[in-house]
Amino acid sequence: MRHLAPYQAGLWLAEYINLRCQLCAVYRSTPQSQLLQNPSSSNAPLFSQNSLLAENASSSLSGSHSSFSKIRKQLYSRFSSGLLCISCHSSIAWLPKPFEVDITAGMTLTIQAATYYDYPMRQAIRAFKHHEDMTKLPLLLHVIRQLPRPHGCHHDNSVIVAMPTTDERLIKRGFDPVSILAAHLSKHWDIPLWQGIKRIDNTVSQQGLTRAERLSNLDNAFTLLEPSPVKRLILFDDVATTGASLQALARILSNSPAVAFNSNNKYYLYAYALAHGSQS
Repeated sequence: MRHLAPYQAGLWLAEYINLRCQLCAVYRSTPQSQLLQNPSSSNAPLFSQNSLLAENASSSLSGSHSSFSKIRKQLYSRFSSGLLCISCHSSIAWLPKPFEVDITAGMTLTIQAATYYDYPMRQAIRAFKHHEDMTKLPLLLHVIRQLPRPHGCHHDNSVIVAMPTTDERLIKRGFDPVSILAAHLSKHWDIPLWQGIKRIDNTVSQQGLTRAERLSNLDNAFTLLEPSPVKRLILFDDVATTGASLQALARILSNSPAVAFNSNNKYYLYAYALAHGSQS
C-alpha cells in the first residue's frame, strides 16, 4: 500500500474525521440548516465540495433502511462541515480589494489575496512555513478555498505557477511550503501545476526589505526553463507583501519570446496569494 506523506494524512484526518473547528477547536453544534442560511457565509465558499457529493448521495439513498439512514446522516454531517466553524469564518475579512503592480510599459498584474496578513493567518503561515507545523495546514486549506478561480480558466487552457524557491532554501527547510499550498489550489480548481520556472540561488530572503530593496534583490532571480504549454498562467504565492516577487515572476514570463499566444504576443497572467497587507 502506498504511504501518504505526513501532511496528506494529517489533512485527510482533519477534514474527514476530526469534527473540531481548525481555528477555535470548539466542537460544532450549530445545525447544518442554520449554517447554510447564515448570511455571513454568502461572500465566500465556506463548505467543501464534498458537501455537494454528500447531498447527492443523501438524496439517492432516501429510501434506505432507518439504521442505514442514521449512518448516512452522520456521514453527511461530517462531509458538509467546513474546516472552520461559522463564527471563526465570519470573524475573518475575506477577499480584500485586489492591487496592481507594473510589469512592463502599459501592462499591469492584478494580485488577489484571500485575506489580510493579520491574526490568525500571519501566525498560521509563519508556523507552517518556517517550523513545518502541519497542524496549521487545514486552516490554510480553508483560506485557499476562498480564492475565486479566474474567469475563463480551466484544466485545458491554464496552469498554476507556484512561486519557486531556491535549492538552498529547499535543502534548509526540507520541504517547499508554497508548492504544497499550490498543489491544494490545483486540486481545488482542477487546474494543473507547471514547473517551467527556476529560482536562482543568488538572492536573499525578502523578509524585512523595503520595496525598492525587494525589487533590486529580485533582478534576474528567475529563469524560464521551457515555454508554457498554455496561454493562461496563474501565479501563486503564500504572502504578497508588496507584490515584488510576483511582479518579478510576471516580468520573466511577459518578456519571454516563447510562443505568440495572442495578438500581443503575451501570456494572460493572473496572480493570487493567501494573504496581503493588514486590515488595521
